[in-house]
Amino acid sequence: MTEKQRTRGSNLNKNITPIYNDLQKLGSEFFGTFMLLLIIIGSGIMGNNLASGNIAIALLSNAIATGTGLYFLISIFGSISGAHFNPIVTVFFQTQKDIPNRLAYGYIGVQILGGLLGVWFSHFIFELPVFQFSTHVRTGFPQWASEILATTGLLLTIVLGTRHAGNQVPVLVGSYITAAYWFTSSTSFANPAVTIARSFSDTFAGIRPEDVIHFILAQSIGLGLGIFLLRFFEPKVKETNRP
Repeated sequence: MTEKQRTRGSNLNKNITPIYNDLQKLGSEFFGTFMLLLIIIGSGIMGNNLASGNIAIALLSNAIATGTGLYFLISIFGSISGAHFNPIVTVFFQTQKDIPNRLAYGYIGVQILGGLLGVWFSHFIFELPVFQFSTHVRTGFPQWASEILATTGLLLTIVLGTRHAGNQVPVLVGSYITAAYWFTSSTSFANPAVTIARSFSDTFAGIRPEDVIHFILAQSIGLGLGIFLLRFFEPKVKETNRP
């Protein structure tokens, strides 16, 4: 092989590697969000089926499954894409210049798509109609305020956890969401992709399509409040890097 051929091959590898890395990250966000919604919807269906009408038991099953699911998903995908699985988290790290705009938009797109497919696959494996819309009413100022709180708390958990207890982020996030299922009246969606996806499931974990926009607006307010608080608690928050 001539020197010219080696140089050409080296340049080709340099061009391909960033593309492959981006595809890995996008694949991680897609599959992670797919699994997250499969866990949320599937555990809601199973818990509700087995609880014989006891909503507390159904919610407990849903919360434990979601919290433990987040633990393993963040653990295995954190080093690949940062394990956002949430447009709010992606937008935050975009504002911190930790992720380029083009990749952030890609993350949000695959998170929404992965969430939808996770919902539909969950319906399929539980022998329910695959395509459906939720009739589960979730609205009102108390629930919107709950989503602001839930989203702010999640952002603080992720960012402060990353800075001060990096190796414990998976268990911190899983524990926070498990707790937030119970201490928030909205059961802590705190995630626009999850909110959109759950509107396509008329099961225990669903939300009416007409209630989605208010939840996402509340989550966006939670993002802004979270950024404000992080600047207070961590003036150097722009140095934050996810594991």
